[in-house]
Amino acid sequence: MHLDTAALMTALPAAVLFALVTTITPGPNNTMLLASGVNFGLRRTVPHVLGISVGVAILMVLVGLGVGQAFARFAWAYTVLETVSVAYLLYLAWKIANSSTMQVRDGERRPMRFIEAAAFQWINPKAWMMVLTAATTIHLHSSFSLNAVLMAVVFIVVGLPCITMWAAFGTSMRRLLTQPRWLRAFNWTMAALLVLSLYPIVERALAS
Repeated sequence: MHLDTAALMTALPAAVLFALVTTITPGPNNTMLLASGVNFGLRRTVPHVLGISVGVAILMVLVGLGVGQAFARFAWAYTVLETVSVAYLLYLAWKIANSSTMQVRDGERRPMRFIEAAAFQWINPKAWMMVLTAATTIHLHSSFSLNAVLMAVVFIVVGLPCITMWAAFGTSMRRLLTQPRWLRAFNWTMAALLVLSLYPIVERALAS
């Protein structure tokens, strides 16, 4: 399939800027990475970071292969997805606030794993906004599917350093939060921000 280099280079700055703005700004992923950096450190948070990056890229490719059109055709399916997203994000907020960690299994505190972080993108409202908007407004290639693949690459190249910064910033705050009461306050704040990230979904539901 022919790649129009001129068209690609024309649209690439917009694609890079879009990926930069959407991945570096606050949202469910970055809020959880910040909390994970504080609670577990950067090294243990790396699988979470990589899972997010790969998960968003896979979601972008699947949208290009027709998932986005399926949601446009069956609006009820997107409503179900949003409902599940709200429920799961509220659950994660509760876990962060009450157990000072994001995942607990057999009493062991641990960060989110690679597969869990990648799968989370399926119910992450910001991730869906990112990939659906990119698929319909940025044209790196005339082919819808190849355009999605190219955008997936852009999201990885641009987004990975951006989200890593959030985990690194959280890690740098660990020494400031050594006292349990300050750590609890931080985790409650992160839980509140995670709940606030649901505002666009709630606003859209009330408007409809």
